[in-house]
Amino acid sequence: MSGMSRDGLPRADVPSAFDAHAPWYDRLTGASPGYHRHLRLSAQRLGLPGDGDGLRLLDAGCGTGASTAALVSVAPAARITAFDASAAMLDQARAKSWPGNVEFVHTPIEDMSGVRGPFDAVFAAYLVRNLADPDTQLRRLRNLLRPGGRIALHEYSVRDSRRALLVWNAVCAGVIIPLGRVTTGDATLYRHLRRSVLRFDGASALTARLTRAGFRDVRAESVAGWQRGIVHTITGTAAREEP
Repeated sequence: MSGMSRDGLPRADVPSAFDAHAPWYDRLTGASPGYHRHLRLSAQRLGLPGDGDGLRLLDAGCGTGASTAALVSVAPAARITAFDASAAMLDQARAKSWPGNVEFVHTPIEDMSGVRGPFDAVFAAYLVRNLADPDTQLRRLRNLLRPGGRIALHEYSVRDSRRALLVWNAVCAGVIIPLGRVTTGDATLYRHLRRSVLRFDGASALTARLTRAGFRDVRAESVAGWQRGIVHTITGTAAREEP
């Protein structure tokens, strides 16, 4: 694995880093207070009707399937396609029990082979921060949505709040990085997490990215508790094409 850039791992190395840490990933995220509850909250903020019957949903960068499970919890009847660039993370996801309306595809977002729209909604948790060209890939996701389709980005973002910045640094230094090192024997991925979040967009800049990518009615909402101002949901609606 090549050396770290200022904002963490080089983007090309991120999937292989997740491959290496996939066996421990669920254990570590499960130890994070509110991790799964916040994913479900962001999925709820998509505003999907009913139980999702008749809808097609895309989980972009699904990892081990925590975000997929959040979508299933809010839209159990929807057809869900989940993809990720890390084969090992997908192996962990596929090993879990899923309803027949969920499928997993191994592909990077830059390719998305085997992923065909249109979708009624896209959910992308902890994805955009790890992309080399987020603007291009957000437009690609926009093009997979039907007109009026919804997107929800679920992300760490601390640059707009001094409190969030201080809390994030303290939790990473005192909990996330040491726990990752003890659990896996290697803290590389968790140092990347810290640095990539510090260098990533604030919620206001991420909102502007979605607007530039062709979404309207874009809004940012945070979560409650100690992660207030750290974990955000950015939602938007795919603008209809001009006649």
